[in-house]
Amino acid sequence: MIAHLRGRIAEKHPNRIVVDVGGVGYDVFVPLSTFYGLGEPGSDIALRIHTHVREDVIALYGFRTALEQDLFERLIGVSGIGPKVALGVLSGIEPLELMRAIERADVARLTAIPGVELKDRLPRLAVADAAVDVEAPPSAVRDDVLSALVNLGYHRPLAEKAVAAAVKSVPDGAFERTLKQALRELAK
Repeated sequence: MIAHLRGRIAEKHPNRIVVDVGGVGYDVFVPLSTFYGLGEPGSDIALRIHTHVREDVIALYGFRTALEQDLFERLIGVSGIGPKVALGVLSGIEPLELMRAIERADVARLTAIPGVELKDRLPRLAVADAAVDVEAPPSAVRDDVLSALVNLGYHRPLAEKAVAAAVKSVPDGAFERTLKQALRELAK
């Protein structure tokens, strides 16, 4: 099994890179959190690798951090979640935010994987600030505004931050005013 690759970036595409290691190109799928932290083609790279073997394919999944890899491996250990869905989850939410959402059983955050209970799959957080921002379950308006922004094409983590700021700024919780405020937050 391949567990680690060190080489140069030969090609770089969202969710996929080719790593040249001694003249051999390895096609590696990566979450956006890893992709955005990489240099340009030709730059040096080192990735933690999860080798996924099926009867018809061997696929490599690369991660910059042990946390990303650990979350990926825990996600694919859940019935109904394969590597592509796990990669999509990691691409849509920052690793610490994902851990907080799972720990709190935040259904709004985990709707990308409906019907799957993840709360007991992760150990208690060892991160000191993990209990920060523990809040009541999100309101319907928050969920609707977040859904609207994602449907408009905004990246989910960015939309979530904008919605959180908008909810604090709009005390009455009206959908239209909250959406307008969230759009203002995104325009900053």
